[in-house]
Amino acid sequence: MNKLQLILYTRKGCCLCEGLEKRLKKIALKDLNPPLELSVIDIDSPAINDIERNRYDLRVPVLLIGHASEKNYLELPRVSPRLDELSLFEWLQRLISKSIF
Repeated sequence: MNKLQLILYTRKGCCLCEGLEKRLKKIALKDLNPPLELSVIDIDSPAINDIERNRYDLRVPVLLIGHASEKNYLELPRVSPRLDELSLFEWLQRLISKSIF
């Protein structure tokens, strides 16, 4: 099955961003059905276009999911900072199971 891409827009020095990134890197995204591949993008990077920066700048951390080949992503609901790794894994599985990918 094709991997879906999970994109995390983040910012250096943001404790919510860093906490979510750390938890996402601890869980086995490859064990989700379908598996996810994480990409972390710094919203302050000069490589970010103005549309993305304007859309996500004040809202990081932001998670998107979709197929990289299709360049069509769905923005996920905000993740509670209280979710531990197991709860985050289960939350992601529920979301991707309900979505059509």
